[in-house]
Amino acid sequence: MEKLFYSIGEVAEILDERTSAVRYWSDYFEKFLKLGRNAKGNRKYTAEDIETLKQIKFLMREQGTTLEGAQKRLSEDRRAIESRVKALDTLKSIRSQLDEVRKSL
Repeated sequence: MEKLFYSIGEVAEILDERTSAVRYWSDYFEKFLKLGRNAKGNRKYTAEDIETLKQIKFLMREQGTTLEGAQKRLSEDRRAIESRVKALDTLKSIRSQLDEVRKSL
């Protein structure tokens, strides 16, 4: 069962990033995220926010895009980025499964 909200630490672990990077991206790309805060003021991320952060990570880390460039690309053609991120996630999953098979042999 999927959680409704994730903490910044959980999101950082999912993305394999530092919490400071996730926090910075959350502030810089706030118009693309719908994150809320709990009573203590901590950020709470939805599954949709995590997908957006995966796209941001792809643009920043894989494509080498600047912050401004990533913001522009997210505004213009988000579907193309989304499909590339999903393909990359699928390939990483397949690689992980193949590594497990290799270890069991």
